[in-house]
Amino acid sequence: MLNVHRSGFYAWLKQPCSNRTIEDKRLLGKIKQFWLESGCVYGYRNLTLDLKDDGESIGKNRVYRIMKEAQIKAIRGYKRNPSFGGGNVSHTVPNTLNRSFDVAEPNKVWVTDFTYIRTHEGWLYLTVVIDLFSR
Repeated sequence: MLNVHRSGFYAWLKQPCSNRTIEDKRLLGKIKQFWLESGCVYGYRNLTLDLKDDGESIGKNRVYRIMKEAQIKAIRGYKRNPSFGGGNVSHTVPNTLNRSFDVAEPNKVWVTDFTYIRTHEGWLYLTVVIDLFSR
């Protein structure tokens, strides 16, 4: 009914997975190990180098195929920083501090700064405001 030869069917019963599939499963374990050790940031090129350092004889296309089948992806690096593009030209406030950071009284001179921090959920903006008297 399926037009399968008897000897092929019994060979499949004896060994349902091919040698290549068995080897790919073994390599997938190593790929996952090296990928996790890298902090999930290595792609197929760096993982190929790690596997070769470990004594495996493997090409980058095979590592790419195994990773794609297992849905293992490298975490991509930063794109460009979020910027405040467009809008009107900002007006700067005159520098009244003139780099004199020694303050005699509290709550007279305040300084601030902000930065971006990349998280898995997106960009986080961190702003710090400090009184120069107490820091």
